[in-house]
Amino acid sequence: GCLSLASGSDDVVTMVGVGDHMPAVADPERSVDPAADNGHRAHDAAAHADPELKPAHPDAARFSDVDEWGRSERMRRLARQLYDPVYRSWFRVEWEGLEKIPTDGGALLIANHAGAIPQDAPVIMHGIESELGRPVYGMADYFFRTVPVVGTLWSRAGGVVASPQNAYRLLREQGQLALVFPEGSRGPSKRFDERYQLRRFGRGGFVEIAMRAGVPIIPIAVIGSEEAMPILFRIPALGRLLRLPYFPVTANMVVMGPLGILVPFPAKLRLRVMDPVKFDVPPDLGRYSRSKVMEAAESIRADLQQTVYDLLSERRSVWFG
Repeated sequence: GCLSLASGSDDVVTMVGVGDHMPAVADPERSVDPAADNGHRAHDAAAHADPELKPAHPDAARFSDVDEWGRSERMRRLARQLYDPVYRSWFRVEWEGLEKIPTDGGALLIANHAGAIPQDAPVIMHGIESELGRPVYGMADYFFRTVPVVGTLWSRAGGVVASPQNAYRLLREQGQLALVFPEGSRGPSKRFDERYQLRRFGRGGFVEIAMRAGVPIIPIAVIGSEEAMPILFRIPALGRLLRLPYFPVTANMVVMGPLGILVPFPAKLRLRVMDPVKFDVPPDLGRYSRSKVMEAAESIRADLQQTVYDLLSERRSVWFG
């Protein structure tokens, strides 16, 4: 299963709702489909493609739990029930600082991102929704919306096409939590010998959208995801042929054979929520200082990297924490 919110960015930020099959989450500043830039139009387009979204009669919409983004609380509830044993018994997830995530109002969540099929995205979404009762919307590349069946399930589970307009509406107008991964596909594509070395955060688009929306950025440091599905090497030619950001060969495939394509190792995941980063600038300005945006983005990346190192230094075992 990614947001750069300054125009012209080619960065990809990954974010996936439930079970990301490939880290292709995109930066909201990079809009792939014009229709996806507007939440209402994206919803309208989805309605034509998916009969489930079409009301049977004029009053049917009020009986549906599918919101304008395509998210279904019924589907999220089912996903939580199915994923909870994995969350609690397989990964044995441990949080620190969960109280720093606001119980109301918008906030932009960011985290480091890793593993051939990253486990951090579903773990973060599940943990916050289960513990705090707040929905989390994952900003992701339009690619997910185009995959038959997967596209609909992804939307129902809380996936939203990444674009500056969608991010702004979620954060500023609707006061929701949005999750992005500023490393983009560069994070999950790291080999195991490059583990826990954060990639650059692009040109700081995620900072600009937080400034424009007037919301804090809340960094989340994650360890364990790198060991859940470590990449031994990549096959670039096969990735290009399949039109994927990368094609990995993982330790899971070596140990488990075909089963290892999807099944992660039971590494213990630990997450530490860092202090919210707030900006002393007014929202809704026409433009923001590029130097301030870049400075803030690099500062956040450096602090997140150090927190990851701190967690690693405290860890006694990959499997037991």
